[in-house]
Amino acid sequence: MTLDWRAVQARLSALGFDPGPVDGLRGPKTDAALIAFKRSVGLRARAYFGPLTAAALMGGAPAPGGVDIPWMAEAVRMKGLHERRDTAKLRAWFDRSVAWIDPREIPWCGAFVATCIRSALPEAQLPQNPLGARAWGRFGDPVDPVFGAVLSFWRGSRSGWQGHVGFYWGEDAGAYHVLGGNQSDAVTVTRIAKTRLLAARWPAGQPVTGRAIALTPQGEPLSTNEA
Repeated sequence: MTLDWRAVQARLSALGFDPGPVDGLRGPKTDAALIAFKRSVGLRARAYFGPLTAAALMGGAPAPGGVDIPWMAEAVRMKGLHERRDTAKLRAWFDRSVAWIDPREIPWCGAFVATCIRSALPEAQLPQNPLGARAWGRFGDPVDPVFGAVLSFWRGSRSGWQGHVGFYWGEDAGAYHVLGGNQSDAVTVTRIAKTRLLAARWPAGQPVTGRAIALTPQGEPLSTNEA
């Protein structure tokens, strides 16, 4: 993968990780900023720049300098927030359509998705009840499961009313890796069985720029070139 280090440095700088001059020249300061960013989103803290780092840092672009997926950049930015430790921060961040909820009292996976979408697309048409996870099965347009897609799942039983919603982060043979809120009471990446998927959706009118990402069950990217 050919990297545009100027784009990487610009993105690190925009997220508050100082890479030094945005000059396209990788050096110790750029590596230190990259390591700090990876540590902040739960990736292995080393200077290696692979598919997961590209997805997290560049918002899902297959390579730095490619097309950004801004709602995923926002989702990654919130990774690690906890409903009890960070209650005030979550409530201040929530989109006005869901800002009334207390995440300690009301399931907030839908609020997380709604806020990420609206932060990037202020005019996006949300489901009538964005807190209802299954309502996201009618959001936007249908799409194959790819990075950045909104995934809606059943919970309890397929024919019931309970569900969960989050963003596609990757997949292994049996599960989707979902970046979402209200997962162990926080914003995390969690494996959810593929058999529970109800729908994959993409914001209406937006080009589908994500791609499928193959991971191991442990969340590591699968090698496609051992050279």
